[in-house]
Amino acid sequence: MLKVWIVGSASQLGKAINDVLDPLEMEVFNTDVDELDVTQTDDVLNFGEINRPDVIINCAAITDTELCEKEPELAYRVNALGARNLSIVARKTGAKMVQLSTDDVFDGTVKAAHTEFDEMSPKTVYGASKRAGENYVREFTHKHFIVRSNWVYGHSDNNFVNNLLKASETEDNLPIACDQFGSPTSARDLAKIVLYLIKTNEYGTYHATCQGSCSRYEFAQEILKLAGKDTRIVPVPASQSRFSSVRPDYAILDNFILRIMNVYEMPHWKESLREYMEEWKEN
Repeated sequence: MLKVWIVGSASQLGKAINDVLDPLEMEVFNTDVDELDVTQTDDVLNFGEINRPDVIINCAAITDTELCEKEPELAYRVNALGARNLSIVARKTGAKMVQLSTDDVFDGTVKAAHTEFDEMSPKTVYGASKRAGENYVREFTHKHFIVRSNWVYGHSDNNFVNNLLKASETEDNLPIACDQFGSPTSARDLAKIVLYLIKTNEYGTYHATCQGSCSRYEFAQEILKLAGKDTRIVPVPASQSRFSSVRPDYAILDNFILRIMNVYEMPHWKESLREYMEEWKEN
């Protein structure tokens, strides 16, 4: 039975991984900041030595881009040093390491989808701290999967889908960015590709987003349509929308490696959103 340590298990991706994994195949160790702070090196090393996981999945991160700008030291402690600490455990125990990353490692100024081979050039503290985390993982362990995604949504209070739905309950007009582009990706679909990869030895960096792309405005239109809401949304520049933090303008990732390997295909973003909204209506 595979021993899997999910770090940041209370995150939307941590929850999604727990939802889709097969408990008969895996013994799971779930930790979040209340149980184990990834920035505390000795605590992380001790946990790893005692439990000897086969796989470490790092979902722990400071993803609030505004908080990262205000507190860069916190961002680097969690997003960079936390990844370093887990990578040291992976190297010492021989575990496979999964590092979740982001399109924010690119600056989003090039109007073309980024492949895994493009040079990183983050323009935010969040993106720079995640790049540092990636680099630590590459430095300390060769048995790693770095998985970048973008516009991830799931069972969490703080993501674009849920924030929009909440606002639509009380507001008639919502300003939504028409100049930010990405590929909405459900946490459940991202969890499935992570669980697929850890059973392989296909180490390296991957882009894993749902197929297709859209603007934030088009994304919002589809969300409200599926929710059966008639809230009016107004297309505006990202700087005028509270639903758009400091993020790359063109955040589309090309799942190049997955495509040329021809072993795993992500679903279309509209299909995944439809499934998520069906669950949302039931709850």
